[in-house]
Amino acid sequence: MNIKSLFAPVDMTEGTPVKQIIKFTIPMLLGNIAQQLYSTVDSIIVGRFVGDNALAAVGSAAPLINLMLVLFMGVAVGASIMISQYFGARKREELSKSIGTSITLTGIASLFIMVVGPLITRPILELLGTPESIIDWATSYLWIIFIGIAGGGYYNIMSGILRGLGDSVSALIYLLVATVINIVLDLAFVAYFRMGVVGVALATVIAQFISAFLSLWKLTKMNSVFDFKKEYLLPEKYYVNTLIKLGLPSGVTQAIFSMSMIVVQNLTNTFGELYIAANVIVMRVDGFVMLPAFSFGSAMTTFAGQNIGAGKLDRVSKGAKNGTLAAMGISAVLSVMILIFGKFIMGIFTSTEALIDMSYNMMCILIIGYIAMEVTQCLSGIMRGAGDTMTPMWISMFSSILMRVPMAYIFVYLTKSPELPQGNCYMMQLSMLVTWTIGAFITFLMYKVGKWKTKSISK
Repeated sequence: MNIKSLFAPVDMTEGTPVKQIIKFTIPMLLGNIAQQLYSTVDSIIVGRFVGDNALAAVGSAAPLINLMLVLFMGVAVGASIMISQYFGARKREELSKSIGTSITLTGIASLFIMVVGPLITRPILELLGTPESIIDWATSYLWIIFIGIAGGGYYNIMSGILRGLGDSVSALIYLLVATVINIVLDLAFVAYFRMGVVGVALATVIAQFISAFLSLWKLTKMNSVFDFKKEYLLPEKYYVNTLIKLGLPSGVTQAIFSMSMIVVQNLTNTFGELYIAANVIVMRVDGFVMLPAFSFGSAMTTFAGQNIGAGKLDRVSKGAKNGTLAAMGISAVLSVMILIFGKFIMGIFTSTEALIDMSYNMMCILIIGYIAMEVTQCLSGIMRGAGDTMTPMWISMFSSILMRVPMAYIFVYLTKSPELPQGNCYMMQLSMLVTWTIGAFITFLMYKVGKWKTKSISK
């Protein structure tokens, strides 16, 4: 496999399934790494140039941002499934209308978040018991992110469209450009102009708008695959309904996950600023370790969509097995690296020794869970790509609502003592590990049941 073929658009209905999946995943994994650098660089620069409390403020904003992004999640997943299946079935008209509908709905979702986001920010942060020492910073950060949400929303949607068309390279290139711009602006706004968390938010928004513009430009040049015309931007009822039908479960899943994180954030805040800051560091490192799972999961969605559209169900099953095993192997290697180099990695974010030790201990608890997450993401990706978005939603609801939240509170409560009046903070990570493991087992069982094999929309 030469470099040129590695970074070429991929028709996943031909060739060895696992090779095609890996070939498609590599550029997307690199892109996800670049995207993760957005939040990681923010945290490093804030932690180093402003302080641990500013680091905690940026981290405490994450659950609320994720909650507001569920609209984009629904549009993105629905669009990816429709586009990959119509692309695999070679249905140009349907493909063009799906893309136009996705772009229009993204604009509507952006306007909604721009209005609602700033209005609910402060009240929700207060409701969650965000410490007074960081709440003003967190509020300012969120206002800017929400007002400029269209950049990130459009990039995520349009990069998803490109991937559905088999082009995971363009999204990577544009994101790398934006990431470099984000880092430069972070240093300029925070280190030089001393703008604090406001500077971090502005840098992120500007960089995301640039990546969105580049992605849109690329789509306008792909007229050999689909038609980018004004009339296709006027949504037709069928495509809106289909997109919502496919995307809503994933949006609901993300909303549930975000709500559970917000509820758990309330418990997190009881452990004080040090634990909040440690949790931010863990989330940033965790984000990188999770990237193979998310990248393979997205690749599986495109792989399943294209092959279901082409009527090649046997390839889907073969790719699901081998792709999942490959993803688990990569995750196992990353887990070992965390155990060996974990403290050095944590030290990039802060020089506070207690913060480094706490973050490392939290990561060690989660290690096995990362391998389990590969199973969940890969097999859920297959089910979604085939059109079965409900099953992953129900699994997520069960694990996030009925398991994670109660388990976190129960575990912490059972460890309360005179020495630890708030309970053992590490029980938060233990509850997450148990949830991930059980979720992976249930996902595997539902994949084997095979309901997803009957959900194609391109017949």
